[in-house]
Amino acid sequence: MIPVIDLPWESEEWRLILKQAYRSSHDLLQALGTRVPKLDPQPDFPVLVPQPFAARMTPGDPHDPLLRQVLALSEERLNQPGFTDDPLQESNPAVGFSRAPGLIHKYHGRVLLIATGGCAVHCRYCFRRHFPYAEHRDPQLDQAINVIRQDSSITEVILSGGDPLLLDDQALANLVTTLAAISHIKRLRIHTRLPVVVPQRITTALLDSLSHHRLALSVVVHSNHPAELDAQTATAFARLRQAGIWLFNQAVLLRGVNAHVDTQVQLAEALFAQDVLPYYLHVPDPVSGTHHFHLSLQECQQIYRELQARLPGYLVPRLVQEVPKKASKMIVSGA
Repeated sequence: MIPVIDLPWESEEWRLILKQAYRSSHDLLQALGTRVPKLDPQPDFPVLVPQPFAARMTPGDPHDPLLRQVLALSEERLNQPGFTDDPLQESNPAVGFSRAPGLIHKYHGRVLLIATGGCAVHCRYCFRRHFPYAEHRDPQLDQAINVIRQDSSITEVILSGGDPLLLDDQALANLVTTLAAISHIKRLRIHTRLPVVVPQRITTALLDSLSHHRLALSVVVHSNHPAELDAQTATAFARLRQAGIWLFNQAVLLRGVNAHVDTQVQLAEALFAQDVLPYYLHVPDPVSGTHHFHLSLQECQQIYRELQARLPGYLVPRLVQEVPKKASKMIVSGA
């Protein structure tokens, strides 16, 4: 088990880390002493890589699985049949998932609240890399909150984005307090990559902003590879658990990153060692600019069959595929 370390994370250090993040593939590769051909010099989806995440990459290795997730390659500009800007139809008004600015309602009983459009890291495979965040901007989320307040069938709110932990502590506390005051809301879920890419964000002040309410709170982090987990992430997860927050992980199967059963086994075991339960393993969405990460459904199923044979059931995440207009994420069997 990776030991928890005692670090002075009681300041605004995380904000400074974000300001100092790498914002070009060239600068990142120069810092790593790595050469990679066929970069996109001016990607439409900007490069953003915080230094704590970059520090876990192997210098000189152009195939490093963490580097592959954030490096803007010229391949992203190739148009591929079947790959679209909005494969999940989240921003299609004809589908009607958006009930108010910042509010997406796909599944019964739960809604997704886009708390911010910003992220701490720009993952090249992101399924919302083309999402029209400007159309969903409502700083106070007043319309979305009113819809939630008036619909008693909603029992769970999922804070997403972007990354909701980019909100300042007071804004996050105000949002949680507002949601907790709605009597039919039972659970609050936060989807975030920050505890992995900038563990310094998990300060006492943040945990205080997430406390003092009646809602059952869980945090779903996003780690795709065991090399993303170290003593700093162990510390961040330990602090969240000590605050009574349940921790789950979702990952995406990505070619060139984690599309091997050994990697998936190591990831599940590393997560569990840090008190995080594997939750979802996603079949990659066919998003424009991400085809070089893509695996077929058959390839995903083969990896999953091998994963099931190697791990106890409680360490095996659910292999899922999101299909627009379905009542839930589709559970994909290994058969």
